Amino acid sequence: MAEFGFDNALYVKKQAENIKKRIEQFDNKLYLEFGGKLFDDYHASRVLPGFDPSAKVKLLTEFKDEAEIIFCINAGDIEKKKIRADFGITYDLDLLRVIDNLRNMGLLVSSVVITRYCEQPAADIFRQKLESRGLRTYLHRPTPGYPTDVDQIVSDTGFGANPCIETTRPLVVVTAPGPCSGKLATCLSQLYHEYKRGVKAGYAKFETFPIWSIPLKHPVNLAYEAATADLKDVNMIDPFHLEAYGKTAVNYNRDIEVFPIVRAILERITGRDDIYRSPTDMGVNMAGFAISNDDVTRAAAKQEIIRRYYKARCDVRQGTADEETAGRIELILKQLSLTDADRPVIAAAKEKSAACGVPVMAVMLENGKIVTGKQSVLMSAAAAAVLNCIKVLAKLPDELHLISPNVIEPIIGLKGNTLNMKHTMLSLNEILLALAVSAASNDVVAYAMSKLSQLKGCEAHCTHMVGQEDESALLKLRINLTCGPHFPSKDLFYQ
Repeated sequence: MAEFGFDNALYVKKQAENIKKRIEQFDNKLYLEFGGKLFDDYHASRVLPGFDPSAKVKLLTEFKDEAEIIFCINAGDIEKKKIRADFGITYDLDLLRVIDNLRNMGLLVSSVVITRYCEQPAADIFRQKLESRGLRTYLHRPTPGYPTDVDQIVSDTGFGANPCIETTRPLVVVTAPGPCSGKLATCLSQLYHEYKRGVKAGYAKFETFPIWSIPLKHPVNLAYEAATADLKDVNMIDPFHLEAYGKTAVNYNRDIEVFPIVRAILERITGRDDIYRSPTDMGVNMAGFAISNDDVTRAAAKQEIIRRYYKARCDVRQGTADEETAGRIELILKQLSLTDADRPVIAAAKEKSAACGVPVMAVMLENGKIVTGKQSVLMSAAAAAVLNCIKVLAKLPDELHLISPNVIEPIIGLKGNTLNMKHTMLSLNEILLALAVSAASNDVVAYAMSKLSQLKGCEAHCTHMVGQEDESALLKLRINLTCGPHFPSKDLFYQ
């Protein structure tokens, strides 16, 4: 049984209590900026074992009748077709996916704001798509002087030029599919409009990381730095909090740098200078108080940092990241004295690959046993490794074929002869489908297939970068993967 280091039920309870207090602090109207992911927050679940990846949205169900949700999306991200890396889909499609999920949970998504709008054609098309489906959409253009010229920002030609988003509930959650989507500006703009019509609304921020109540160099906080290395985020002691209260609290550079400006804007809008004394004050994050086993979270966070380093090295190899990003994560590894030896699946995969001369994946099962799988003309290394893992878990002999050649060969023939595909070996996704077909008529295969759920949370390493289909399937199985920064073949194009 996997060890938990985080009490999710306690976290939701404390978080809900804290949000209710913040709503009451203002005129029963709070704009809550939600950072990170509403659904599928796998980073949090990896570094805080026991954290529910959908904890945030489940928290919102506690406020189902009191909350409504506004989504922000940057018009430039729509135009550039910016991709959400963990799902391989664009931000605009991810927004639609999340809205569907929220509605299915009975939560009210009241509107979408397209921020930094400058007549981008793709943004116009997206807006039309939303409105044709009955979803209210607002356009916010860049605010002149934002974020430094407070006089200009807090005026009828600044925030006042934005259309006021109509809201009806006490808690307004402002979220987005990714960073730099204009959430803060949207919240402050709404506060301007609320005060203009006499509603003394408030603003707060809900962001899980860094966790303000644990040490600055705690591996969980360092894992956040590794995760945001491309944004150059750096955790820091909040100097405003230290000065105001004489207590240390952890925040990050962007929030600390922008706090004097945010405070000045809030003071200008509200006429009050006593709302917040530090950027930490603005937050409602109680995650640190739900850590139940610090040793477990430290170990998990260290694994995440190693994973982030290998991901960065692969991104550099593929031209989607720079050496500076990988270098920043490498410095974090050195701070914690972490090496490949701290991730045993790396050595196991490398040793097997050196012996057989093909890409190999190694997977560490929950009991510590490492199982490997090698690439062949029939299937990818990921597919072979997963099949071998479920055979071990089902205590079946290694020589047993879970999928008959009579099933595999026609699929390979279809890919090569009919679909004219150059690469015909089966991906993990294709192998899983073939496995399901075989399980329908074979109880032994069905039993082995039932063991797939036991791979959740297992650590894996492949000596070469895996294709998109394999990566997607491994993510769905919730296997934590690292890859060596090597292409699987000399071909320039592969999937």
